[in-house]
Amino acid sequence: MRRSTTKVTSPIEKWTKEDVHQWLMTEVKVHETCADRFCEEEVSGDILVEFEKTDILDLGIKHGPAVKITSYLEKLKERSDHESQLPAYVENWSKEQVSQWLLQHVNIYSKYAERLQEEDVSGDCLVCFRKQDFLDLGVKSGPAVKILAELHKLNKEPEPTLQPNLPISTDQQEAPKPTQPVPSLAQAIPTIQPASHDKTESKTDKMMENESEKPLQPFKKASEKEEIQQPKPQSLGARRKETVVTTVLPDIPNITVEIQKTLDNLLKDDLKLFQFYLRQKSKYEPISRSRLEGKDTMDTAELMTKHYGSKEALRVTKDILKEINQLNLVCQLEKNMGQQEQQCLSKVALKTEADQGDKLKNLLTCGGNSLDSYDRFVVVVNKSSPEQVQYLQFLNKLKLFCVLDFDPNSNATGGLCHSYRESRVANMHTPSQYQGQADSVIKNLNLYKQTSWVFCNGRHDIDSDSNRELDYKNWLRKCCRDVEQLVSFICNPEVLLRGRNLIIFLLLSPVDTEKDPIFDTYKSFIKHTEEENIITICESQSIYSKWKEMIQEKCDFDIDHLSINELTLSEINGTIMALGPLNQSSGKLLPSSGSAAVVLKQKDEDFMTALDILCQNQCENIYDENSQEFRDFRIKVEEEFYRGGKVKWWNFYFCDKDKEKPFVKRDKYENVKKMIRSQLRDSKTMCDLLNLFHHPGCGGTTLAMHVMWDLRKEFRCAVLKDNSLPKTEVASQVRRLMKLESEKPCSVLLLVDDSKETENPHDLVNCIHKAAVEDSLNINNDDVPNCKVIILNCVRSHNPREQYRKHNPTPSQYITASLTQEEQKEFEKKLKELKETHEKPENFYSFMIMKSNFDKKYIDDLARNTLENFDFSSKKDQLFAFLALLCTFVAESEIALSLCEDFLGMKMIRLQEESLMDRMKPYSNFLIIDTIEEWGYKGIRILHHTIASACLEELEKRYNLKVSDITMEILHCDLFFSDGVVKNRFMLSLQRMLIERQRKKDGDEREPFSPLIDKVHNQQGRQTVQEIFVKASSRFVKSVSIPQALARYLYINERDFTEALKWAEKAKNIKENPYTFDTIGQIHKSNLKTNNLREKQETSRNPEDLNTNIKIAINAITAFKRAQELANTEDERENEAADDESDDYPRKSYNVYGYVGVLDIAFLVFEILTRLPFFEEGDPMKKKYLRSFLQKTIPITSVYKENNEINNRYVEIIKEHEPFLLSLKTEVKETFEILDGYFTYIKANDSEFDSKNRWTVCGHFKKYVTLFCTAPEEMKRERQNNPNLNLKIDIEERRLFLEKNQADTFTGILQHLDKPAKEIEEITKCYAYLQQKQQFINKKQKTKEIINYILSNIVLYILEPKSKYVKSHSHLSALLLTTLQDVGLQYPFPDPYYLALLLLWPSPTEENAEIVRYVRAIRNSSHKRLTSFFRNRSTVAHLYLGKEEGLKRLVSKPQLDENFKKMRRDALAQLWRNGDIFKDKAIISRLHRVSGTIEQGEVFASYGKLKIPVRPALIAGIRSGYSTEKVSFYLGFAINGPLAYDIQYEN
Repeated sequence: MRRSTTKVTSPIEKWTKEDVHQWLMTEVKVHETCADRFCEEEVSGDILVEFEKTDILDLGIKHGPAVKITSYLEKLKERSDHESQLPAYVENWSKEQVSQWLLQHVNIYSKYAERLQEEDVSGDCLVCFRKQDFLDLGVKSGPAVKILAELHKLNKEPEPTLQPNLPISTDQQEAPKPTQPVPSLAQAIPTIQPASHDKTESKTDKMMENESEKPLQPFKKASEKEEIQQPKPQSLGARRKETVVTTVLPDIPNITVEIQKTLDNLLKDDLKLFQFYLRQKSKYEPISRSRLEGKDTMDTAELMTKHYGSKEALRVTKDILKEINQLNLVCQLEKNMGQQEQQCLSKVALKTEADQGDKLKNLLTCGGNSLDSYDRFVVVVNKSSPEQVQYLQFLNKLKLFCVLDFDPNSNATGGLCHSYRESRVANMHTPSQYQGQADSVIKNLNLYKQTSWVFCNGRHDIDSDSNRELDYKNWLRKCCRDVEQLVSFICNPEVLLRGRNLIIFLLLSPVDTEKDPIFDTYKSFIKHTEEENIITICESQSIYSKWKEMIQEKCDFDIDHLSINELTLSEINGTIMALGPLNQSSGKLLPSSGSAAVVLKQKDEDFMTALDILCQNQCENIYDENSQEFRDFRIKVEEEFYRGGKVKWWNFYFCDKDKEKPFVKRDKYENVKKMIRSQLRDSKTMCDLLNLFHHPGCGGTTLAMHVMWDLRKEFRCAVLKDNSLPKTEVASQVRRLMKLESEKPCSVLLLVDDSKETENPHDLVNCIHKAAVEDSLNINNDDVPNCKVIILNCVRSHNPREQYRKHNPTPSQYITASLTQEEQKEFEKKLKELKETHEKPENFYSFMIMKSNFDKKYIDDLARNTLENFDFSSKKDQLFAFLALLCTFVAESEIALSLCEDFLGMKMIRLQEESLMDRMKPYSNFLIIDTIEEWGYKGIRILHHTIASACLEELEKRYNLKVSDITMEILHCDLFFSDGVVKNRFMLSLQRMLIERQRKKDGDEREPFSPLIDKVHNQQGRQTVQEIFVKASSRFVKSVSIPQALARYLYINERDFTEALKWAEKAKNIKENPYTFDTIGQIHKSNLKTNNLREKQETSRNPEDLNTNIKIAINAITAFKRAQELANTEDERENEAADDESDDYPRKSYNVYGYVGVLDIAFLVFEILTRLPFFEEGDPMKKKYLRSFLQKTIPITSVYKENNEINNRYVEIIKEHEPFLLSLKTEVKETFEILDGYFTYIKANDSEFDSKNRWTVCGHFKKYVTLFCTAPEEMKRERQNNPNLNLKIDIEERRLFLEKNQADTFTGILQHLDKPAKEIEEITKCYAYLQQKQQFINKKQKTKEIINYILSNIVLYILEPKSKYVKSHSHLSALLLTTLQDVGLQYPFPDPYYLALLLLWPSPTEENAEIVRYVRAIRNSSHKRLTSFFRNRSTVAHLYLGKEEGLKRLVSKPQLDENFKKMRRDALAQLWRNGDIFKDKAIISRLHRVSGTIEQGEVFASYGKLKIPVRPALIAGIRSGYSTEKVSFYLGFAINGPLAYDIQYEN
């Protein structure tokens, strides 16, 4: 057809159909056939303007051109030219290149790429696509958003390299025939593997057997209905045969018949056992239970030949018959099959190795199609070039445990490590960091959570001698041992062989000689693991041939079948990137501003190790949802949940997919959702805490997760999964989630599950608030609602309604074990739905308990009916009683499956869940099997604690079986305490049941005893309680907790102090720690209090009571002092000190309780002394006698008293104990000073324990003042009576003034930074006078007063720099240096070294190498003196490093606070706690930012070549993973050394 070629210039409405054709050809540039269709359908201009995309599609034009025409038509109507916003090369892509880009760079499912190619979507069409166009093609919303995002990224990135796509095998597509020649039968026969070594056959073998006439079909897609499941054998080598010989059995029906005939000879029970082995034995690829259920012998035989292939089916049949002792049937089957086996061998067909691409897939996936076959990969790599690195993107896809890198330039630009870190997280380590206990190494290096990149021969991006590359000789001497230990660590079963792992040697440069570190590393791996666990990938055949030759020669091993050497790096990269799991990471979507979505990148997810992130498209595109596998999976997951397992996201997904069967919503669902949304809308704070209190087992966690699931498109949602990380680190990760891939921050909903306290989440709120406001200057007012973090705190409580009331007005909700009528109807409806898809849902008791509205009668009836024939002499009944006891008293407790089997004597069949459940009938319906991830085993428990509790009640009521009887039965069972059984968690649960105390409803204190002991005490009293503890003590011989708990029971409940002391001493003999000694002290204190109260009420006096009490007091103070001493010197807290450490102390925080105990005893003694006839408190003169005696100014013999027998005996007793009594006043004074330091140097803690201690100490100090402070009038009288004593009195008056003003200690002077300048001026004058007179008792006093004098000058200068009493910086420095020379570096107090930091810290122009020694000295001194304070607390920096010189550069905290006068005190305190204070411009202008580094997790300040160790003020100030980085920070001076604030990483 002839067309016009001139450009159309008239209005579109006037166009003829020829004009339309011309426009389509010249402007839109579509294919002529498309333009012809418009002409054929007589589309003129006036018609064209009415056309939509659907009208164009109706013309039979494919989707790609239709979208392009629609886009051009819209621009034509707007009278504008069509302009692409994308690079020009995109428009030049063919439809094949578009498909290549989608598969290789966007990583979408191949079905979507194929769909676009079918619809002729070339580059010029693709640039016109909008999201709806993709949706119209059947592309899901997630991939559509991703394609558009990746398109726009092309503007900022270089043109992508496109490779031809690898063919995708399907049932309809035949794979190419092997190009290698098929060897002759004679050549092939020697390569046949013996049957005993062939663990399993590859999928390709089975398909060859089943379809001998068809060409090779290596893989089937997951969506195929005739699915062949992928085995995961223990022997990975069985999957990797370079040459596989396959026997072709054309006459399959005959073999099926022979197997059926053999199975017909089995008894019914033997057939069940045979089928059990088919689905359980790891030696073969298992057949699922659902496929075997109800199958007769013919069905079973057919299923086996289809599943295994005929040859393997014969082998499996014979092997299982041998396992179940049916040897006669094995002989018969072999005889019958002999002739057919010979026929098969004569028709043997060979399958040569598939091309190297398929071989690479097989090596990495165990013959499957997904990288999930291995838990972890270890990569060993040598030097690479930037040209190679671009083709190593596949490393991002592997689940890397670690990379052993022998390229020192790997972290430089263009290096492999540098490239990897652009898209994934890797912590950079050295081999020496892998030394030590496995658990601590794993924790310190963040192993499993993040990739470890280990530089095995230097690292040139850090300039130091220790990081230089070594030649082979020096490497062998200096590094080889560390690398060998690293390899040993990696191959340790506790580290990696818990699951399967693969070691990949990636050789990118030649290894020409065996004298190469990477070859030594290979030999190290061979020592610790099987050769089959190591594969080699070489960049070229020349590299490979030398490598193979060396291994063959030195290791006597041929690596051909474990190596890839004929593929280019580009082909290797493409092959691995095409493997599953597809889009697992790159396809995860998070909500963003403006209803948009962003992709959650793998690197970002790597960083957020504490969070389990819920995505918008969670659970999508993981299974083929039409497959039987998916249906079986759904039934299994639903059954686990409704029986009593934990809810999974899948449970909500299933209900969303089936809208007619929604998830049951609790009544408070809408309230919780509304509460979250209202906080988002109305709250003015950055971070809000919402509490959800719930009874255990009533669906609280499920409700919280359900709300989160339904809000996943409004919030970025996450569950806190790692409670071990510091709160500041969690906050940092939440902030990252909030800001991810978005210019505007997005709201985050964080679920904190099963928190037993609400205090910790409050700490988390504070930390998140700090993290969230760090970038507040960049947030517009309009964005504030999107800057929220809402914590949904799920709290288990036995009284949720009361907790709800207590926490008002904090936004909260509660749910109880009580359903509304509407909820009950929903549960009724759900039961009907479950009956349609599940067998016997009435046995889903966790669900049924809720459906019954937690009806106690229903639960009691269940227990009564199930326990009808209970017999405690039976093993299974005993086991059930043990489980009931555990699950009642210990949350989330179970017994290991293997231990239960041992208890029941089930040694014949190992690790069989069904078998154990069968044995436990009729109790099986009450039991559930869980996988205990952190311990790596399966355990059995009762599925709901209300059932466990009801069963215990029924056992007691019907069979008179008390909890004490069951407890004693467990303790008498030798098996449970023997070696070689899986018992760790069971043992912990047993101990927790005996000793773990619940918190009281109000306050931090706990109940005196565990609920179990409380119940036994109430039912049976002391004798039974003591019997249980005595037996437990004999079982847990190394446990201090058991005898300690018995001691507490005896002194608190029974007031039997003698017996209590015996058990407390036993605990102490097992382990001396602060808590065992404290228990001894508490027993003595309780005894002393009891005696004191009794004697107060008695009228007669007995001097022997005083003797007894002083002895008790001596023992008590000795115990408390020892407890405090241990707390001060122990480097690590004892893990064994469980929940009964002492008298209600919080775990791992003994701190200053020993000091407080000493004060308690001292003032009890003072009180007892005030009741003596000659020391009576009511008589002022007798009170003065007591004070003078205790101050050692008069002896007891000089005290006036009546001369009688009682008084004389009192005097004898006092003389006997005089050293102790006379030491009390000094002891008390020193203890007050220590506690003053504790409350001054340590960051404030508002816990009830610290408040209680402060209150106690304050009360004691008031008594101290009343008893010991001399009135000034007495001193005046002495001055008048004896003028010669004037100098002495002057000095004494000044020292009294200092004490009165709390300035006689270093701590007290430091406190004057926040007091009027006039006070410190008077104090400085006093110290100047004392320095002038030089009247010191001893050198110790002189040193102390010089130190205090220097500090008072510094404080005075800061408060009043123009004061005439201030000495110069040089004068004070000289005085300090003289003092430092006198005291050396071992002074028992940190005070002089603190002054050294203030006066001698280097400046940018002046270095002082001695400062490092003083930093070490202050750390050592403070550790010895104040270590217990710093255990779980941060120190306070009273002074900071400013920008000036001399004394001017010292800036005090009160001076910084001056900038915030208008701010509320609690808000300012919050700024200091969180570190937000350092974001303020006024603070930034005053303080000097110091440059430094972080190495091995330690912070250093750098001054030229001088590196000074500094501690981070906030633990989360440094990233985990021990990466070496450059940083800067502000410097504060604390009593334990310099602190780094606001640490900023250079990168």
